Formats: sequence, structure tokens, C-alpha cells
Amino acid sequence: MPKLAHLTSIAHNLADSLSSGCGFMIGKYDMDIHGEAAASKEGFIDVDFLSGETAGGRVSASLAAAIERYREELPELCHRHKVDVADFGALKVRFGGAGLDRYCVVTVKDRRGRSSVDEYRGSPAARVKILDALGRVRSR
Repeated sequence: MPKLAHLTSIAHNLADSLSSGCGFMIGKYDMDIHGEAAASKEGFIDVDFLSGETAGGRVSASLAAAIERYREELPELCHRHKVDVADFGALKVRFGGAGLDRYCVVTVKDRRGRSSVDEYRGSPAARVKILDALGRVRSR
């Protein structure tokens, strides 16, 4: 069973790829999920990479096809990382904002039920760091 951090790393790579609009792993280079999210009344788009389903703002046919390609390529990406796609209990990302304010919130659960939620901002997607009450850096 892979560590949760390994699964989270794979999820971040997927989120960053879709967020950047340059989907090298799927051969599609003209995606703008943040633009579509910002243009929606909801202001965000949730993507479930395991099912290929979305929620929140509506997605264009082109973006829906790209998300489906990510779902199809996920088992191969997992294989390259020496994990099984079945090791994921959940792999969801919320995309929102636009321009310099773009963000994605990556939620991962492993098949044992352990979970991780990390927020990333910008492009490339960098983890948001906060200080706790003792002045230590903590991920949000």
C-alpha cells in the first residue's frame, strides 16, 4: 500500500497539468478550466479524476473530453509511479479563480480511508503555507 503522500503527489501532478492548460499527458494544449470556472455563476469547477465527472460550473464539451482523457490515462500514470489506481478511494480537485488568483484544492483519500486536502495557488500550482500559533509552517 503506497503512502498517502505518494498518492497526493500524483494528484497534484494531475491538478497542475489541467490547471496549466498544457495537458502533455493527454495531448491537449488548449484548456482553460480556470476561465470556465470564473465565467460560471458557481465560480468553481470540481473534477473527480476517478469517474471523470464534474460539478459546480458547467464545462465545455472540449474540457469535458479533456477530463475524460485524464480519467483514461490515470491507470497508466499510476503504473509509472508503481501504484494501482485502486489505491485511491477519492481523487477530486476544485478549480477556481483566474489569472494570478487561480487556485485548486486537491482532495485525496486512500483505500484505507486516510485523507489529505491541500490548497495550491498560481501556475505552476504551489502549495499554500500558513503559520500555526507557534510560528511553524503548516500546509493548509
